[in-house]
Amino acid sequence: MHLRSPVPLSLPPRPARIARAVATAALLATAAAACGDAGGLQGAGPTATAISPDRLWPNLTPASSPAFAIGEVETEVVKGVTVPGGDIHKVDPVAVVRAEIAAHPGDYGPGAYQQTARRMSDCGKSGTAGRACPVLQAYYRDLTGDGRDDMTLGFRQLPGKLTAVRVYTVRGRRLVQVMAYEDAVSGVELAGRALIIRAPSEVAGYEYRLQWTWDPQQRAMLLTHDEMLRIGTPGRRLSPRPSASASPGTSPAAPASGR
Repeated sequence: MHLRSPVPLSLPPRPARIARAVATAALLATAAAACGDAGGLQGAGPTATAISPDRLWPNLTPASSPAFAIGEVETEVVKGVTVPGGDIHKVDPVAVVRAEIAAHPGDYGPGAYQQTARRMSDCGKSGTAGRACPVLQAYYRDLTGDGRDDMTLGFRQLPGKLTAVRVYTVRGRRLVQVMAYEDAVSGVELAGRALIIRAPSEVAGYEYRLQWTWDPQQRAMLLTHDEMLRIGTPGRRLSPRPSASASPGTSPAAPASGR
């Protein structure tokens, strides 16, 4: 068996190679144009140059502990409130607020939110008196990802214009508060498994948007986003918008009433 000897390749003269290259490029351009007409990929233009962040004050000693106690992870068992059958839908929202007032008397005493405690006696009444109840309608959705509904509860902090927002879950038939926040609230939303609170800003035409998301390691709702966003024309303050209604997949409770 004889191996075929390699055949030396000879390139055509340079002018011929150039002409062939030009013809090939023209053919490819035509084909690309045809593909584009047929819905193929098209160039999006030049890509912006990535710029890495500049670290400021590299010699600054990093802090090892927070300067202020913000209370990012605060959970507590609600004492005096049972969860029949482990079903959070059977928990009375008014009883939950009353339990919070009883557990924190200093927050609802003279000079604080004492009117909230007084107005709790109006809960369950009909007519004008019943509408003075500070407890708002409760909403239910699985925010912790365990396949069971959790309860989002709000109530007005009086005197003043603050609204307290709380999230509760059930652990072993015990009611556990996993999120607490209060502010001059202009809107509250449930988006997926996140809770979003909108609050008016002192800067006209802007609002604060804060988002809490469940963290399985801390077993609490953590503040994961805190931002200021533009909502209107500068120089004109927008009036606070009412709280958002229940989004799809959220079941509202019946109006809060006393037992």
